[in-house]
Amino acid sequence: MALADTRIVRGSEQLNKQKLAEFLHKDESLFTMTSGLRSIRDKTLVYVEETLRDPKLSIDRLYQFVNVFGDQLRRVRHEDGAALASAGLLFNLHAIIGGSLGADPAPQLFYVYSEGNWLEASPDSPYFIIGRTYYGKFILDRLLNYDSSLQSALALALLAFDATRTSVTDVDYPIDVAVIANGNRRPVFRRYDANDLQATTLWWSQVLSQSLKTIPMDWAQELLSTSGTARSGQSMASQDSHPLQPEPDEQ
Repeated sequence: MALADTRIVRGSEQLNKQKLAEFLHKDESLFTMTSGLRSIRDKTLVYVEETLRDPKLSIDRLYQFVNVFGDQLRRVRHEDGAALASAGLLFNLHAIIGGSLGADPAPQLFYVYSEGNWLEASPDSPYFIIGRTYYGKFILDRLLNYDSSLQSALALALLAFDATRTSVTDVDYPIDVAVIANGNRRPVFRRYDANDLQATTLWWSQVLSQSLKTIPMDWAQELLSTSGTARSGQSMASQDSHPLQPEPDEQ
């Protein structure tokens, strides 16, 4: 399964564009999800579509499609990399590609780096995350594993998105979701806005608030009784905290 927001920030402008998209090849369906410069994404996908029209090219495995994507991404880097660099822009496209083609034994998931090389998901590394990764990754690391149910994976993807949306201004609804149910080979795509998921996100906030009230804090009683119980709204600092530079979103 895959989940992506649709918010894009260009200077002072905010707009919505699809980042998770269906790609059809010989009546078979897969999905691509990208982060980084929108112009790189669009040009790469046009080149991929053009390449796949070659009747001599035989592709019936998803990794072969990923190879084509990587080749065309390197082609775009060769054509546009220097011009982007001269304008102070990074060649920063990252992609996640999932699904299955005719000869694949089961759905697969790949991560494509901006250099065009790739990784495949595995039991030890069952998910990929791109874009604003700081805020939601810890949720996936704590709770998602290879044996997680599809429902749990979808719930955790939503919570990771919600954590990110709460912390930054360039990630927001609506979201696009792709799911390949057990026993199926084609992804099903749906779009949800904030109203669709309000009950779920409100429940999650209430659960977090209630958990905070009941968290075991016996270890801190001596400290709190000595220095005074921290009041709501007091400034706090943690040694693990560190400033993060804004990460440019798609343009």
